[in-house]
Amino acid sequence: MKIETKCLHEGWKPKNGEAHALPIYQSTTFNYDSTEHIGDLFDLKAEGYFYTRLANPTVGFVEEKIAALEGGVGCMCTSSGQAANMIALLNIMGAGDHMICASEVYGGTINLFGVTLEKLGIECTFVDQNAPDSELEKAFRPNTKLVFGETIANPAISVFDIERFAGLAHRHGVPLIVDNTFATPVLCRPFEFGADIVTHSTSKYMDGHAVQLGGAIVDSGNFDWKDYPGLTQPDESYHGVTYTETFGKLAYITKARAQLMRDIGASPTAHAAFLLNLGLETLALRMERHSANAQAAAEFLAAQPEVEEVNYPGLKDDRYYGLGQKYLPKGASGVVSFSLKEGREAAVKFMDSLELASNVVHVATVKTCVLHPASETHRQLSDEQLIAAGITPGMIRLSVGIENIDDIIKDLEKGFRAVR
Repeated sequence: MKIETKCLHEGWKPKNGEAHALPIYQSTTFNYDSTEHIGDLFDLKAEGYFYTRLANPTVGFVEEKIAALEGGVGCMCTSSGQAANMIALLNIMGAGDHMICASEVYGGTINLFGVTLEKLGIECTFVDQNAPDSELEKAFRPNTKLVFGETIANPAISVFDIERFAGLAHRHGVPLIVDNTFATPVLCRPFEFGADIVTHSTSKYMDGHAVQLGGAIVDSGNFDWKDYPGLTQPDESYHGVTYTETFGKLAYITKARAQLMRDIGASPTAHAAFLLNLGLETLALRMERHSANAQAAAEFLAAQPEVEEVNYPGLKDDRYYGLGQKYLPKGASGVVSFSLKEGREAAVKFMDSLELASNVVHVATVKTCVLHPASETHRQLSDEQLIAAGITPGMIRLSVGIENIDDIIKDLEKGFRAVR
């Protein structure tokens, strides 16, 4: 099936007489006929559901769909995108380990990696993703366990060279983890370029309507975990199971669920998964419209004298246009960032004058919205960190919705009239 069809038909596949729509299994627990059967579930010897913190049928069918969309062997949904990234890392890292991350990633991700995980003894080196290989090689250490980047960075809208970083990571025997939130598998499938693990904030385009939080971790099944003791040595907390021996290509994602979700409990609800599935069914249609509208909006913004810079890989003079053509041939998603020459005050005045676009702390939803990163989502970063993340004082993040593009342009014109 093509991806448009997978959005509708993967996951829940009703049998004769079953519900056409994905059912909501609104239960925390499930009945079994014998103690032995439940024991086998706890020992990971049998498949099934016994407690929704670890697995739920509604959630499970959505996980199957997301895995199919990304081309992975397995998926685990989480309660948020932040939880997905945290579990994806902790699944193969611990105190004393080191990781490498592109500096142009979401501000919340920078805090998670550079502050919270540092308190747990995990060190992160942030690198310029445009630096030459010779410079990037210097960031690797004997205790480096992974490399991390975003397909389309939030809010710099830079494009991550997945294939290049996969090569770097694999030369050092570590996996590449890619946050594919903005691109979604409709526009880019990182596994096809060498990525090993993909994460998502499903709160964004996958849901698409800003109604529930969620995250996902997808395992390609391609990485050889031979140098990762947590996967190749017995897990005493699960009766000595060795994940690579017992689960093969599913070792990573099984450990994430059996160990990390068990202990951290960042699990999604059945109802949240049901809503996410509704969003996934129209994902391919929406990404096409988001991309087309954003392209038109970016071209309009680039022609305005008040604008210092527009960041959108669909523009031919954008520094990431070449990478965009390689990784995002079907569209560059719906998020545009642009900077006003007059700086922070002009940006705030521009945003406050808009009527159609909502000023919200969210992105990648069906309705057009704006945000001032330096004052809002990234206000916790220092000036140096803001610059490293590609953020200027006058930058506005424009999340272009699926409204009629003429109405979106008219609203932007109101913003420019306010700052002239």
